[in-house]
Amino acid sequence: MDVTGVIALGAFATWSLITATVHGGRPEGVLLAVLALAAGYAAGRISGALLPVAAPCAASLAAFGLAITAPHTPAASPLVTPLGRTGATAALLALAAGAACCAAWAARGLVLRLALGVLAAGITVTAAVLGSTAGTAACAGVLLWSLAAARLCGRGPGLVGLALVAAAVTGTSWAVAGGVLPGGPAASLEDRLGPHRVHLWRDALDMAHREPVLGVGPGHFEHLSPTLARALAPGGKPHSAPFQLAAEQGVIGVALLATVFCWVLYALWRAARPTPVVLTAGAALTALAAVAAVGNALSFTAVTAGAGLLAGIATARPLAEAGARHETDPSVSGDQPAP
Repeated sequence: MDVTGVIALGAFATWSLITATVHGGRPEGVLLAVLALAAGYAAGRISGALLPVAAPCAASLAAFGLAITAPHTPAASPLVTPLGRTGATAALLALAAGAACCAAWAARGLVLRLALGVLAAGITVTAAVLGSTAGTAACAGVLLWSLAAARLCGRGPGLVGLALVAAAVTGTSWAVAGGVLPGGPAASLEDRLGPHRVHLWRDALDMAHREPVLGVGPGHFEHLSPTLARALAPGGKPHSAPFQLAAEQGVIGVALLATVFCWVLYALWRAARPTPVVLTAGAALTALAAVAAVGNALSFTAVTAGAGLLAGIATARPLAEAGARHETDPSVSGDQPAP
């Protein structure tokens, strides 16, 4: 992990400790998510360097297995309509499809590449069979973006476009909660998201307005939300990572989350891997960000660790490529050309 990533994740963890100290909150969930992301990223860099094809293939199968063996993972509140089945299932399916596509682009043989492409398509079909609307849309989006990535000349515009997609989804959720959309679109979106979910978002906005800098403290949303109090719901999540951070850690917490996402995209931009691999991983991580903006995907350790693993694999430099460059480039090997 480079210095920029260490600073971003360190600042994120430190701010959660500061807000918890001020308000007596519980930062364990945030710290666990940061640790899982960092550990997954480190594991991805190592495995991606050693096994550039097998590592993403194994990661895809693992995420896919988790998604289909636990399709009824309980959401934080039974009163909230699950996003697909749960946000975690949709996120795992998107990560699985993205990892399979990354493995396909890294493969050299045509037969292996086609087999991995079929795996990615099969994951998308399975998402539809499971009834995960969000998972199906995310997987299909990753597949289409991966196919289009082969025709892009540069990765910079593609990564900027992915960042804009994540920002658009997050901005739309804030517009729905803030009531700034026209009546027709607002009613349609609120009906699809579920009124209870939108009411939780509005509670989070109210808390953010009362405590814009420090928030109310990690873990305190469930005790201060009027919607949860009226519903007597056992879960205490607002079903959105940005809203939860805005309520519990203020605008600085939201800014730090955005910084971590931008760092991942920056690491992908600097990666030595082929552009299709980089953009495919970026698409899967953007799909995860979109799901996390309207669900509790980041509350599951498997999801945060999987995101870090995929990012690490996509930014790793395979040892075989590094060795070939070392042998062919005199400036790298230290050998001087013959006079």
